[in-house]
Amino acid sequence: MKIPKPASVSNIFVIKRLIYWQLTLDFSFFVQLFAIFAFATCGGYSGQLRVSVDCMEKALSNLSIGIDFAYPFRLHQVSFEAPVCEGIRRERVFLIGDYSSSAEFFVTIAVFAFLYSLMATIVYIFFQNKYRENNRGPLIDFVVTVVFSFMWLVSSSAWAKALSEVKMATDPDEVQLLISACKVQTNKCVSLHGPRWSGLNTSVVFGFLNFVLWAGNIWFVFKETGWHKGATSYTSLKHVQSILLHC
Repeated sequence: MKIPKPASVSNIFVIKRLIYWQLTLDFSFFVQLFAIFAFATCGGYSGQLRVSVDCMEKALSNLSIGIDFAYPFRLHQVSFEAPVCEGIRRERVFLIGDYSSSAEFFVTIAVFAFLYSLMATIVYIFFQNKYRENNRGPLIDFVVTVVFSFMWLVSSSAWAKALSEVKMATDPDEVQLLISACKVQTNKCVSLHGPRWSGLNTSVVFGFLNFVLWAGNIWFVFKETGWHKGATSYTSLKHVQSILLHC
């Protein structure tokens, strides 16, 4: 039975730890970057749609009605003026729906995920001894990672559903149905252009990418906890005992 030299074992351990911490720092960088993209693309969004109302009496028409909306998508508070096509009277029309809860929940999870990841990186680098003291740090990290994985899945799913409803509520063809003049056949209503959705679609993608990142990190964080190390130590002890019995 050949027993490795202690120096060799020590060198291998140091190399493994260096590789692990390099991977940890790389992972933290991507987590922070993806979280920034998630809340920036959603929280910084503003869109516009335009419709035109062409009355039978041309002087009463408005051929370019701009409707602006933005995060957090309280569409029921978004209004615009449209001609009634009866005299000079105009009406104030409100969009339908309030999707702020899903949008704000998504952005909140992204912000807190970014802040936690940043804090964890600082602890990993500057407070390594405190992090491993009594195995408290790895256990807290494991629990928080599981919670954030679940929260990313829930918030991304909720936001994806809300986004599809926002798209429907701000579809120019749907908005025309809210205008009284458009219900009269003698008047002509046209959709000029709708909102651009690339930014919000990207936010949903980054939401699910964040879920994949956090869920994939659960195993690596679990390996740092006492639960995994205790099981590993027991397995190693049984393996050594088996070798000694056969020597």
